[in-house]
Amino acid sequence: MALRIDDMDKKILGELQRDAAQSLDEIAKRVGSSKTPVWNRIRKLKEAGVIRQQTVLLDAEALGFDACFFVLIRTSEHEADWQAKFLKALRERPEVLEAHRLAGDIDYILKVQVQNARAYDSFYQALISEVKVHNVTALLSMEEIKSTSMLPL
Repeated sequence: MALRIDDMDKKILGELQRDAAQSLDEIAKRVGSSKTPVWNRIRKLKEAGVIRQQTVLLDAEALGFDACFFVLIRTSEHEADWQAKFLKALRERPEVLEAHRLAGDIDYILKVQVQNARAYDSFYQALISEVKVHNVTALLSMEEIKSTSMLPL
């Protein structure tokens, strides 16, 4: 049975998305409840898989990762073995922040965060040495205009 999300759950989730390091007291105060019911709701949301994990967002540029590339991949391979090898290669590379399989002319899009163009080239060379791809187009992001992980509750 699926968990029913009500307005209070949405308020709590909104607060956690804004700042998961808040204390239960702070969250309860912001959502107009008390600590125990908020804790119980958070526990249920975790058990239901609505809250997958809590983490910290780092500033890539502050850590020297100045280059963000969006990598468009076309492949002529669509067999299960190729896909498994490709997905394994992506999962093993920490510079791949996101990977999506697409409908349309492009098969996959990757978001790759690296120190510079030379680091991207190393990533690219390693990837194409492991899996066969038909075409790769890399687009350098000149400026990040908006980036969020917050869902519009």
